[in-house]
Amino acid sequence: MQAMAIRRAAASPDPGRRSALRAASVLGLGAFGLRPAVAAYVVRPWPTGRPVPPFDLVDLNGKRWRLDPLKGQVVVLNFWATWCEPCRIEMPSLEAMAARRAASGVTVLTVNYKEAPEVIRGFLERLPIKLPILLDADGDATFDWTPRVFPSTVLIGRDGVPTQVVLGDLDWAGAEANALLDPLVGARGKS
Repeated sequence: MQAMAIRRAAASPDPGRRSALRAASVLGLGAFGLRPAVAAYVVRPWPTGRPVPPFDLVDLNGKRWRLDPLKGQVVVLNFWATWCEPCRIEMPSLEAMAARRAASGVTVLTVNYKEAPEVIRGFLERLPIKLPILLDADGDATFDWTPRVFPSTVLIGRDGVPTQVVLGDLDWAGAEANALLDPLVGARGKS
């Protein structure tokens, strides 16, 4: 019965139903013999009335990062771990998007969940990423900002307020990512 509803959603021209299918894939419902859950993601709005959690982390080089100095920019906070395969798949497109959109005021910060700097540096030897990698050694930032689904990416507007959370891996070079970022980038005069 549930598989039938998912198949109907897959065949539907309604984007809402297709989003439901993506959500089902992220939740592991691809086991019903449907196509594999590849590049599955769900976009959720930041909960209305939820305050902006504190954010004060140090990167691999010892630089301290806070959100207040980044007001006026669009901030993309990506929460990840080296053991997370979807995180590893997503990283190159995230880095390419950061380079492409830097001139339009987009800052991408990656937040590593509870791994030792040596583990992260070993990972960077295999997949050299130039994005700032912030250390969430105790997991508190990840707990405050995400539902602990990896990867999770929080999009923050120029006013410093989170707008959406992307759960799962997204092709940051694709049309879906552009549809999420373009309104935030275009809000230059509204900060």
